[in-house]
Amino acid sequence: MAFKRYTASADTTITNAFKSNLVTRGTGSNMGYADSVEVFSLYGEKSGSSEGQSQELSRALIMFPATSISADRSAGNIPASGSVNFYLKLSNARHPWTLPQDFTLVVAPVSTSWEEGTGLDMSEYSDIGMASWFSASTNTPWVHRGADYRTGSSDPVYKQTFSLGYEDLDIDITHVVERWMQTSGTSLHFDNYGLGIFLTSSQEAYAAAATTNGVLENTGGAAQSYYTKKFFARSSEFFFRRPRIEARWDSRVSDDRGNFFYSSSIASAEDNMNTLYLYNYVRGRLRNLPGVGLETLYVSLFSGNAGNTSPTGSAMVLYNGNTVATGGYVSTGIYSASFAMTSSSGGAPFKLFDVWCSAPTGSTQFKTGSVITQTFEQFGGAPTFERVTSVKSLQSSYLQNQTVRFRTFVRDRNWSPTIYTVATRVNPTEIIESASYKIIRVVDELEVIPYGTGSELSTYLSFDVSGNYFDLNLRELEAGYMYGIKLSYYNDSISSWIEQPETFKFRVEQ
Repeated sequence: MAFKRYTASADTTITNAFKSNLVTRGTGSNMGYADSVEVFSLYGEKSGSSEGQSQELSRALIMFPATSISADRSAGNIPASGSVNFYLKLSNARHPWTLPQDFTLVVAPVSTSWEEGTGLDMSEYSDIGMASWFSASTNTPWVHRGADYRTGSSDPVYKQTFSLGYEDLDIDITHVVERWMQTSGTSLHFDNYGLGIFLTSSQEAYAAAATTNGVLENTGGAAQSYYTKKFFARSSEFFFRRPRIEARWDSRVSDDRGNFFYSSSIASAEDNMNTLYLYNYVRGRLRNLPGVGLETLYVSLFSGNAGNTSPTGSAMVLYNGNTVATGGYVSTGIYSASFAMTSSSGGAPFKLFDVWCSAPTGSTQFKTGSVITQTFEQFGGAPTFERVTSVKSLQSSYLQNQTVRFRTFVRDRNWSPTIYTVATRVNPTEIIESASYKIIRVVDELEVIPYGTGSELSTYLSFDVSGNYFDLNLRELEAGYMYGIKLSYYNDSISSWIEQPETFKFRVEQ
């Protein structure tokens, strides 16, 4: 699985807005248990001689479990820094009031510890205590009213513009999350006090000077209102709408053992390369090879004996004139090596044997595998690639605490096997090198995991000798619902993704 979600651990709204009497401000109010958080700016709802046209602001504070993210990295559940991106995801909450357009929200790390509180009232601001406009907690005031933020030149501050108003917030906050996880006391670390979300200063309401009732000086502010943007909070009943950080990364395994091609002049150097993997299982668990660990190992290719059951003779010459390819560590118990091989090497046998060793001389042999080779096909015209896909061993239901490997079977829609292909083809499934999946909730077709075909490639399918597959931790899905898997394959001839017609359904139970 190439993504993981972390739901907010605390959130609230703080405000200096007037109560309905337009006399008292709700600066001491707390909204920690409300099912939404709110950002707005009101200008001129009340006029007065002391402060002119009134300023009323609302900001959101959200905390996330950085210790859980760090623990997952230590456990190997998410990649090291530089190989993963973290996105802040907030879902728009519809409401019957005016929705602003063409506004920009700022997301900045909070610099002071605060307490969520248990307030609910978002209209009369009657719940008092904990985090509020003036205070980070019951007994701790903010240094600056409206909360304290890290907004220095070296601090990560983010912005997103909302053209229509009802868009979700989706911002790459990798920099701030990585700084939360830096070792305490180092120059790059700062403590995790969550994030503040507010309108950019030019759109928060104008005020000539700060006043004791919570008004912020903002001489560059707006002489108009932006009222009101709401996002679902962590207490929302809607499982997939709660605020979250999504870790996304590319976890593809591209194992060419079932997709091995001899080099050809019609293919580029990159397309001529093949990658083979070694999986070292010991008593059913992946274990590093003794004496290799995180270091390199080596692989050579051999033709088969008379019965084509084991390697024989001398190692075959690879594309670069060597007989040995250097392999490297991928993860615990998994190693890989990449190389190309010309069809003239050894007379282009149909079956090859890969022998993995601790040294180029082959002094200690660890594993021996086999590879069925192919040559690049040439077409007299533009082919139409239409596939039929199924998911092997798909169950009708799974438990939410399971991590499931979904493996596909793919064949050409017009495939017509002959006696020869049935007798000789070891791997009957077609391998799709660029395939992606998404997960929908069947009852309302909500995309709970969209296609991740952007820079992170977070929903790409892996492949090996048995075909394409992906792993899914079902804790990412709400129990009690039926979900569907949709697949999309990239078509190079039209430079576009083609969604397949099949939907593979399963239910998640508690």
